Formats: sequence, C-alpha cells, structure tokens
Amino acid sequence: MSHDAPFLHAASGARRLLVADDDPSTRQFLAGALGGHGYRVTLACDGAEALSLARAERFDALILDCRMPHAGAIEVLATLRADAGSASREATALATSAEVPSSLRAELLKAGFAGIIEKPCRIASVVDALAATLGIDGQLRVLDDQAGLTAAGDTATMQALRMLLRAELVELVAELDTVAVDPAALVERMHRLRSACGFCGATRLGTQAKVLQVHVRETRAVVPDALARFREELDATLAALPG
Repeated sequence: MSHDAPFLHAASGARRLLVADDDPSTRQFLAGALGGHGYRVTLACDGAEALSLARAERFDALILDCRMPHAGAIEVLATLRADAGSASREATALATSAEVPSSLRAELLKAGFAGIIEKPCRIASVVDALAATLGIDGQLRVLDDQAGLTAAGDTATMQALRMLLRAELVELVAELDTVAVDPAALVERMHRLRSACGFCGATRLGTQAKVLQVHVRETRAVVPDALARFREELDATLAALPG
C-alpha cells in the first residue's frame, strides 16, 4: 500500500479522483495541485493498488501512469472495464507518460483513455482535461447578464448578439459531427465560438469550448467524453437563449 498521506479536499460534492503513479513526487504534486482545484484525491503507488481501490470505490476519474509496477495504465483500465462489479468501471480515464510516441498515443485512445498527459505534468493541462471530460464548474451561469452587459455595452446590443449566437449554435448542432472528425477544424471552430460567447455572456458554453479546444489540441484527437460534455452545454445554452 502507498505510504502517502491522503489529500482530500473538504468541499461537499467534490469530484473524486484516483491518481496512480509509482513516483512519489508526481503523486504528491498532483494530489496537492488537484486538491487545490477542488477535487478529492486518493493516491495509489502501483497498478495493483490502483485496481484494488478502483474496484472497491467509485471515482469520477482515474489518472493512471502508463508504466507502473504490477500493471500499467492500459492493463488497469482494461481489467476495470471487463469487471462488471468494479465500482469505477465507467470512470473517465486519463493516462500519463514521460514519453508519448504516436504509437502509444494511438494505443491509449483505442483502449478508451479520454486524455493523455505528457510528463512532467502541467497542472493546467490536467485540469483542462478533467473539465473537458467531466464538465466545468457547476456554479457558472449559462447566461451571465452582467458579463454580457459589460462586453456589449447595453441591453439591446447584448440581446441582438444573443440572437446571432443562437443562429450560430443551431448551425453548429447540425454540423458538429462533421466538424468533430477533423481535430484541427474543431479547434478552430471552438476558437470562434469562444469569441461569440464572450460578447454576450454565454459563460458556460464559452468555458466548455475553451477546455475542449485545449484538450483536443493536446490529445490530438476528439474523444467521446469531451464531445458529450460540450453537447450538454451547447443544448443548455440553446435552451436558455431567446428564440
């Protein structure tokens, strides 16, 4: 068992993460940094401990090192997905590795990983990957009138910009599956959408577009979990915008 002190964020309802890595410094760095972002973090020092914890407890996401003793990231995830009794069978999974050649990246994506973080881990990359695949802060408003008024200058302009955004989102709903086939095209589309959202206070969608854009750029692929979270915010924003 790991001898790391537990690092749990006290916030009620915080998402639970399992971080598994055989390097103590990496474990403590991720525990401290992710705890500071509101996640409740449990640590495992190798693949066997990660499997034991993930089978017994429900985690929202797993962050697994590719080359741990006893079982690497791919083996851990495959075992969990094949075990109907595992509490974390459906958890979102991110992989970490000091080297990520294209062959390993393809293997990880095929195995079902929703993101790949190259070491040394940048905490911003990990946080964006989690937000892209699990969803953004629930306290953000779908439409923030104060932010919209600050950007637009007056109510009439803000409402006009929101009507334009609605038309753009209706078009995006119809085109999203096609755009998502091309990661570079999706990154560019998210860049444009963020600007449109910022001009009229569509805060949640703009934020989800940002983390999706970063996640696709770093993962070099569009993964189902991230696209699903974006669709949820897209639908919610369309429902809130004036028709």
